[in-house]
Amino acid sequence: MDNKLTTIRADFPILNQDVNGEPLVYLDNAATAQKPLEVTEALIHFYETDNANVHRGVHTLAERATEQYEIARGKLQKFINAAEPAEVVFTKGTTDSLNLIASTYGQQVIHEGDEIVISIMEHHSNLIPWQQLANQKHATLKYIGLTEDGELDMADAEAKITDKTKIVSVAHASNVMGTINPIKELTEIAHRHGATMVCDGAQAVPHTAVDVQDLDVDFYAFSGHKMMGPTGIGVLYGKRAFLEATNPYQYGGEMINFVHKFDSTWNEIPWKFEAGTQNIAGAIGLGAAADYLSQIGMDNVASHEQELVDYLLPKLEADEDVEVYGPANPDKHTGVIAFNIKGLHPHDVATALDMEGIAVRAGHHCAQPLMDELGLVATARASFYLYNTKQDADKLLAAIAETKEFFSNGIVEAK
Repeated sequence: MDNKLTTIRADFPILNQDVNGEPLVYLDNAATAQKPLEVTEALIHFYETDNANVHRGVHTLAERATEQYEIARGKLQKFINAAEPAEVVFTKGTTDSLNLIASTYGQQVIHEGDEIVISIMEHHSNLIPWQQLANQKHATLKYIGLTEDGELDMADAEAKITDKTKIVSVAHASNVMGTINPIKELTEIAHRHGATMVCDGAQAVPHTAVDVQDLDVDFYAFSGHKMMGPTGIGVLYGKRAFLEATNPYQYGGEMINFVHKFDSTWNEIPWKFEAGTQNIAGAIGLGAAADYLSQIGMDNVASHEQELVDYLLPKLEADEDVEVYGPANPDKHTGVIAFNIKGLHPHDVATALDMEGIAVRAGHHCAQPLMDELGLVATARASFYLYNTKQDADKLLAAIAETKEFFSNGIVEAK
């Protein structure tokens, strides 16, 4: 992987720029990843040569657009090892996918007195839909807690998931702490109690090989823009039986079979969930991103990011002025590292790092219940991807040291 890094970075022109007079070090990949030339070129090619609506016309452009759109679906099926293309529904992204499940399947299966189980580390996208569904249905929402090391408490999971549980929905990896959750084990527990397993894969699919059949999850959601695809496109995977049993999310063109004055019948899956004109170019661009990652190899992507975490995490943990959140063991950690510099607000830290050309995120990261659990208001967050290097990690460490010195000197002068 190291031998390919120079070539890989050249595929991302946006990285070749200065920010505030310093070379850009982009470490906000958990928010969105940069796009390789293969993806942007796929978008341009579609709009310049094949732009037409899909599934509607018999003219040449419409047929070419439809073919590319469905080819992209097949690429995503293979990327996550779904059993068939029909199990891949194109959505706007993870948030849209999870809202789709909660607003359709969830409405169908959750009744008063039932239980929905999630974890305290969930992104709001995998929390609020279930929270609101529980409120509407007078069901009980339960949270799986954390261990002292920031891992999912599996003993608590065993206790919280009961025969009253109808849905379990947990992130494959935390967008704050980088914790990797044992989804396959959770799925086994959920199924043992007759519950449906939903997984938020937004922070996993871009970084490691995901096999939905091996995980045995019933639904799996992820976003295109976090895996170097366009924004506004994502995937909801669902087992055929679950998708067929789920009512449509929206109504209109393309999702119908027959429309009569007072009744309608629905198209087959996946199209019954894709009402109206979809993000055709986005789907094609996402297919190009899946091709790009597949050519590199997801095992290589995961290995490279693991090397960066192995290198950086112990150095941050050793800094007595830096508080790091999540597992201290790099093997249990993705390339997402949340931290604070003691005595400094995360927004001030992020601003100071930006002055050094380093892009990180600061805030509650759409995980306010987790922040409450950790006793925090916010954190800074550095998140790595396949185009990042150990030199990027070194620049982050140096900038953290400079930030501490700057604010220390400022406090002394203020006195």
